[in-house]
Amino acid sequence: MKFLIVSDSHGLTDELKDVVRRHRDEADVCFHCGDSELAADAPEMAAFIGVKGNCDAFDAGYPNERIHDLGGAKLLITHGHLYRVDGGLMNLYYKAEESGCGIVCFGHTHVAGSARQGDVVFINPGSLRLPRGRRTRSYALAEWREPERRLTVRFYTDAGDPILDLSAEYRL
Repeated sequence: MKFLIVSDSHGLTDELKDVVRRHRDEADVCFHCGDSELAADAPEMAAFIGVKGNCDAFDAGYPNERIHDLGGAKLLITHGHLYRVDGGLMNLYYKAEESGCGIVCFGHTHVAGSARQGDVVFINPGSLRLPRGRRTRSYALAEWREPERRLTVRFYTDAGDPILDLSAEYRL
């Protein structure tokens, strides 16, 4: 199963539509990890399963987190601010363990990357609007392969160009 991950688009609309259009034939599901600053029922959010970020407090249509079954793996989607991800991933790791999730998608820091901690893989797609740590606006496309239990994560610029140094593969 392939899934598209974006976060921290902070009011952008055309860019969200472009990313979805670019990967519509690849992605089985699209996740927005918060701070869209768009209403949950906005047309640009129709393709996404979204969560509430710290800048989305005005819209009660977003939950703080969601759990999604990928078929053999459970995925936790959250923005990350409630778990203080700016200070590390430990709180989010405990939530993933408590929820039985082996994959976590989050935002908030605007820093693109993926990492494994224990038996949990964390994916932050970066920001489509205000990247940190590098100048490249980014998003991610991941693929879960069962029964191999392999997760491949690829990152792209907002223009759709691969960011090769961030690509990774994990076995869960």
